[in-house]
Amino acid sequence: MQRKIRVLIVEDEAAIRDGLVDVLIFHGYEADCAADGNSGLEKAVSGRFDLILLDVMLPGVNGFDICNRIRARDPEQPIIMLTAKTSDEDIIQGLSLGADDYVAKPFSVTQLMLRIQAVLRRARIGIELDMQIRLGDDVEVDTRNLQGTRTGAPLAFTRREMDILQYLNANSERPVSREELLTRVWGYARDMNIETRTVDIHIAKLRRKIEPEPAQPRYLVTVRGAGYRLLTE
Repeated sequence: MQRKIRVLIVEDEAAIRDGLVDVLIFHGYEADCAADGNSGLEKAVSGRFDLILLDVMLPGVNGFDICNRIRARDPEQPIIMLTAKTSDEDIIQGLSLGADDYVAKPFSVTQLMLRIQAVLRRARIGIELDMQIRLGDDVEVDTRNLQGTRTGAPLAFTRREMDILQYLNANSERPVSREELLTRVWGYARDMNIETRTVDIHIAKLRRKIEPEPAQPRYLVTVRGAGYRLLTE
């Protein structure tokens, strides 16, 4: 018998927390929860969960700090942040710390379940893609270890950033649209109304890592009206 997918909910609002537990169990998941940042952090770093739903505003340790601690121990742990904050600065902070996605409150159960399914699918992609990516003479990327170098200086990538690089590398002969990245890398359905700024934020982060001059990219370029293209030579 196949084991159930295990989800940790770190949320201090009892109504939301209890509702999420009921919804996840109804959909066939195994759910555990924590009501504050300290107990949430202890459970989150245990490595026992396939996915973590992490509120940002928590008593004790906040969600950003928990995400940072999780990433230090396990760069590949799937994390979705739940937040009432929807400004670009807060979204960028969460994504910069390695969150796989964010869901703004209030959210619909249908939307959340689709996001959960997408993140879990995304966590399993990339098995047959190239293990090494070279960009010119400057950048070398080891996709297995989420690491690389640029002119000898070390680089570290999140799992999502690496998935984007791998997908663009596998399709380097053409530009890839934001919508295609959302579908193939994030795993969203084509009819979902997801803002493409999520893609742009990740592209900007990648450019800061792999480009000598991020404002004038040589490798991860924008093709006007078509999307992004990775130039490997």
